[in-house]
Amino acid sequence: MALDQTTHDLPCGRSLEEVWDTLGAVEAGFVTDHDLTCPHCSTARGSLLALRDATRELAAEEAEPSRDLTEKIMAAVRSDVRRYGRMVPLPAAGPGRLEVSSAAVAAVLRFAADGMDGIRGRRCRVTRTGVDADGRTLIEAELTVAAAYRVELDEVLDRLRERVSAACASGIGVRLVRLDLTVEDVYHR
Repeated sequence: MALDQTTHDLPCGRSLEEVWDTLGAVEAGFVTDHDLTCPHCSTARGSLLALRDATRELAAEEAEPSRDLTEKIMAAVRSDVRRYGRMVPLPAAGPGRLEVSSAAVAAVLRFAADGMDGIRGRRCRVTRTGVDADGRTLIEAELTVAAAYRVELDEVLDRLRERVSAACASGIGVRLVRLDLTVEDVYHR
């Protein structure tokens, strides 16, 4: 079953991806009337900022993330009332079923990329491929990024693979079995 991260429109007509793309401009004070008055964009922006901050903390940690950090990330993922895309089953400690949207998984992977020096996450597509012997969901991901001018690309992409894989295992509870990286742009720092 393929899980596709497509455009997710908010009730105001903007997509979640547009809100993500304008986060930096809004933080820098470049806002439109819509940015100032739209409750849907404001709520989405708040959720995305919380998720970005929690994911940056996770990406900065070399050791096993604390339970508190994992709970922050999952709270940010769950904070948006609307569910976008198909659901990815997660391992549940007790009875019942625990799921997260494929868009939320893709957002965590993009945020893990954004937390790296020399890389900016762009788009991510997640596909569920099955379940391993331990009951963890297996996923494949296609992640598009922009790289800083003059970075050691092979070294940066190797670190990015490790970071994204760790975010999947520790932050979400799924196992990344394949990651296709595409560098689609170069930016000057």
